[in-house]
Amino acid sequence: MTAPKLVNIKKELQFSSRDQLIEMILRIAKHKVENKELLHYLLFDAENESEFVAHIKTHIAEQFEEINNKNYYWMRKSVRKLLKETKKYIRFSKNKSTEIELLLHFLAEMLKLKPNVLKDKRLSNLYERNLLMLDKKINAVHEDLQYDYKEQREHL
Repeated sequence: MTAPKLVNIKKELQFSSRDQLIEMILRIAKHKVENKELLHYLLFDAENESEFVAHIKTHIAEQFEEINNKNYYWMRKSVRKLLKETKKYIRFSKNKSTEIELLLHFLAEMLKLKPNVLKDKRLSNLYERNLLMLDKKINAVHEDLQYDYKEQREHL
């Protein structure tokens, strides 16, 4: 079965009643945890972006403290999982400054890891790729914000 175009879905949703829309949204939320998390963000966190960013930053810091650093294999696995989770929250927000702040925090926490991530080739490559991506994101925002973010970027 092929997925219908978003335009068709949008047109059909306009003809649905409020109760039908609520029922459909709740049904979608039951299927995946990510859908439920996105719905929670849209309902509760979207109005207060700074609080959302602060909450995610503390979550990232907690997760980095719990990383298994016995060997580089487990570190790589944990860091990739945490990066995937961070990017999920970035997708929820769709805000450039939120994206930059979360990536800056992720990379700063990554540098704090012991043993040093730059000694492992794969972790070092992951770090460098994300630094390049961060630089592109910083160059895409307003000049005033660019200056602030570039100052923070210098510490990485």
